[in-house]
Amino acid sequence: MLGTVLLLLALARTACPSPASVASRRAEALKKLLEVFGMEDPPAPPTHFKQPPQYMVDLFNTVANADGVTKNPDILEGNTVRSFLDKTHSEEMRFLFVLSSVAKNEKILTAELHLFRLWPRVTDGPKRHHFCQVSVYQVLEKDKPDTPGGKKLLAARLVSLQTSGWEVFAITPAVRDWTEDESSNQGLLVTVQGLGGSPLDPPPLQFASGRSHHESKKPMLVLFTDDGRRGASLPTAGFPDLKPQAPDLPAKMLVPKLGRTRSTRSLDRLQPCQRHPLSVDFEEIGWSGWIISPRGYNAFHCKGSCPFPLGENMRPTNHATVQSIINALKLSEGVSSPCCVPDKLYSINLLYFDDDENVVLKQYDDMVAGSCGCH
Repeated sequence: MLGTVLLLLALARTACPSPASVASRRAEALKKLLEVFGMEDPPAPPTHFKQPPQYMVDLFNTVANADGVTKNPDILEGNTVRSFLDKTHSEEMRFLFVLSSVAKNEKILTAELHLFRLWPRVTDGPKRHHFCQVSVYQVLEKDKPDTPGGKKLLAARLVSLQTSGWEVFAITPAVRDWTEDESSNQGLLVTVQGLGGSPLDPPPLQFASGRSHHESKKPMLVLFTDDGRRGASLPTAGFPDLKPQAPDLPAKMLVPKLGRTRSTRSLDRLQPCQRHPLSVDFEEIGWSGWIISPRGYNAFHCKGSCPFPLGENMRPTNHATVQSIINALKLSEGVSSPCCVPDKLYSINLLYFDDDENVVLKQYDDMVAGSCGCH
């Protein structure tokens, strides 16, 4: 993927650019960049200011640093996390989530229902228990959820009546049913009962609804999925060192430096292989309306010569060392010197609004050059 990012700079360069040529190349470059991110078109920005769910913001900050670069590739299950807000806006504990934005090639790994538990009602009468039983059902018959075949139990557990906060219930089987057959999505039903399953009227525990409570407490479905996209098999483990290996002026994404002189290019070839900054600015390319975090990132790029003899600081492979010797001694025609390329790549994470204004966290492999070597 990093190679595609570098290609975008090349697409934008031309010796004597005309306005039409620049616009055409820019459009082609942006289309290629969207392909890197697995999209045909950029999502439309939300029609009004919308605060992303705090859970998704916290998850992004756990998985990635401020530039979006993955801290640890093993934190996420899969490479995509999608959040959906309840569409019923009902005072009753019925919930419906529209999953039309889930791609057909995405494998559902885990699905969670997130409900915000309100402070329990203060009631007169005999002292109540400190816990009640909360059950989550998949609705099978929309108009008859209380009949024997009208619902299927997904999760049940005791919930404290002493505090407020988020409760999370695993509902993976239901979501797999819904993604296989969209018409089967009749939503979820949540019930609150006493310790022995006895009815409680009124229920001492309530969850925030989409209608009467702040958006930060709205019922939410969170999906952990994987779309099968994987990068190259270069090393990616460990926390990346994002300091540039050598000082250089940042190369701005899609804003190429034109008119570089031959002497400047020759000087580049004389410099040893090393890593240089390559800034990708989402605001500059017009994507800041739908991308929440990061605002941009440093992809870095590799530049420089791989002269004979190759030192250990150039991180050469054995193959590159042999190729360098053959090139230097001219033992075979047409054998060039090794090239300066990334030998370690890191993934980045995007937190963004999709076309349905759902918030998505997605991880993309091979987007940052972690180090460079002669290969």
